[in-house]
Amino acid sequence: MLEILFEDEYLIAINKPSGLLVHRTSIAAEETVFALQMLRDQIGQHVSPVHRLDRPTSGVLLFSKKEEILPLLKEQFSNRSVQKTYLAIVRGIPGIKSDLIDHPLTSERSNKLQEAQTQYKVIAEAEIPFDTTGRYPTSRYSLLELKPETGRTHQIRRHLAHLRHYILGDKKHGDNKQNQFFEKQFGMVNLLLHAKRLEFIHPNSSQKVSIEASLPLHFHETLSILGLSQLDLEG
Repeated sequence: MLEILFEDEYLIAINKPSGLLVHRTSIAAEETVFALQMLRDQIGQHVSPVHRLDRPTSGVLLFSKKEEILPLLKEQFSNRSVQKTYLAIVRGIPGIKSDLIDHPLTSERSNKLQEAQTQYKVIAEAEIPFDTTGRYPTSRYSLLELKPETGRTHQIRRHLAHLRHYILGDKKHGDNKQNQFFEKQFGMVNLLLHAKRLEFIHPNSSQKVSIEASLPLHFHETLSILGLSQLDLEG
């Protein structure tokens, strides 16, 4: 059963679990379970995804119930009027605590460079008494709040890899040593990237809508490992 965060006559939003595909793709043709089909079966109604989340990313995922408003919603994403807020746990602590990552990314479809910007802010810092690199007696990590201003494929993951602050659990763009350490030491196998909040203008009422998704268990468990379980991140 999918957790429904928001629903009215026109829209429905869920808290997508990590590991669940949004819809069928050519690179995952063998998969039989998708958020799109699960939601259609759960509410007994046709829905269409308004945007995408990477398979390993958890959090707010918005669907349209009516085809006629889908272009209006997608237009808000394309003109950058939608505000998306993510949380991520990364290796290391950025020297600059709040900044704009302005780093073009190569399109996976056209192989051309595209502009890409992501705002980030350090929410908390942690240090654990484990040597994960073979060079230091402790290892340091950060909890980041991220707001992508563009919507490129794997943008947040690639931008943080560019800064060498890899997201824990990122098997494609991350740090294998860190991933292996957290899997072996703590059994952590999920990507620590969560779509916390989505804000947009309702295409029917013209009112601002803000939808929030609570953190998944694996995120809370990692915060506890890092000594950050006291943080109030649900508001």
